Amino acid sequence: MACSILLRHKLKIAIIGAGAAGIIAAITAKRLNKNIQIDLFDANKGIGKKILASGNGRCNISNSQVTHKNYLGENPDFTSYALKEFTFKDFEKFCKSIGLLLDIKETNKVYPLSNEAKSVTKLLDLALDSLGVNIYLESLISDIEKIENKFNIKTQTQEYKDYDKVLISNGLGAAPQLNANESGLDFASKFEHSFNPTYPSLVGLHTDVNYHSRMQGVKKECNVSLYINGQLEQEIFGDVLFTKYGVSGFAILDISQVAAYNLSLYQDVKIAVNFFPKINRNDLSDQIQSLFKTTPNQKALDILTGMISNKIAPVLLEICKVDSEAKAGQVNAKQIKAISYQLNQWKLKITDTQGFGHAEASGGGVRTDEVDNKTYESKKCKNLYFAGEVLDIVGNRGGFNLQFAWASGYLVGKALGKH
Repeated sequence: MACSILLRHKLKIAIIGAGAAGIIAAITAKRLNKNIQIDLFDANKGIGKKILASGNGRCNISNSQVTHKNYLGENPDFTSYALKEFTFKDFEKFCKSIGLLLDIKETNKVYPLSNEAKSVTKLLDLALDSLGVNIYLESLISDIEKIENKFNIKTQTQEYKDYDKVLISNGLGAAPQLNANESGLDFASKFEHSFNPTYPSLVGLHTDVNYHSRMQGVKKECNVSLYINGQLEQEIFGDVLFTKYGVSGFAILDISQVAAYNLSLYQDVKIAVNFFPKINRNDLSDQIQSLFKTTPNQKALDILTGMISNKIAPVLLEICKVDSEAKAGQVNAKQIKAISYQLNQWKLKITDTQGFGHAEASGGGVRTDEVDNKTYESKKCKNLYFAGEVLDIVGNRGGFNLQFAWASGYLVGKALGKH
């Protein structure tokens, strides 16, 4: 008798957020157990909006070389089990199963072979549809409650009742223009979860100087050093782009993860930009001195524009207290040393980030020690699950955030598919 009652009861699951984690969880669960009902909710008009936006719209959907060292959070090692159980090879296999072929670059970044982001969401959409997953778009969830053993979820206009399991995979606040929000943290708090403060990650940084606009648009490959409370924390080589608010570019996006995290903790954050990382300071000083000696009657400003951008040169002289009209022969050895020092270590105090609206990812989130690292089930509430960005895990630039979303979503899918 008990067996026949069990057969009559169809497992009913709600997934909040149709991003990478929610989508793969739905597909994995349905493939394991055809006899379950899955309702997938998303605030947008289509699924996978952040997948479409990844890699500057080219869809950098994964990275072929991933370890827990590519992640930040209270406990980055939390990712290890998921990354081991759902490796890049497993992701590749999953993609083939929905008809998606991948292009693996020498940098280990992974893109769809079609080079079109839309082909990714289209194939995921078709997979969900063929499995009979119910998709509710433009459905922003406003509340979740648990009555006895069942969950009810609400939008502004409707209520959906009697779910056996719920997955919260609707991310955090990065990219509010894609309807991103932090409602997942509100839902988590309701079920007695705690979370670490959120902050924008992979984002431009604001600096406290008054010459932003004068250097705007200058882009150069530099070495960037990050200092937290005066201590060297990190060094990265790459593009630096000077902007009207401060600095951006790939090197800045990479270093912004640790910078933004420490800003959220009210630490003193500074960076030092080295415009000539391959030349040591003394050699640079000698080279400038030699140039100035060769053409003593030429303006120092004009000579410097042969080395660096004509937008940087006047600011450089101003900082080093050299008259912009000064001839090269009038610049003394002490001033030349100051110029070379500044070019080797252009220090900038970081005051803020460009915010969630310009961030590629969010740091902070639901504390991972309150979530099972094998099933991603809540330790506070039975049959409640978390996956992807809503957790206090944020990856480096280059497809790492999406790979964690796929991996965590896959493990959740396996857990959801079990009766």
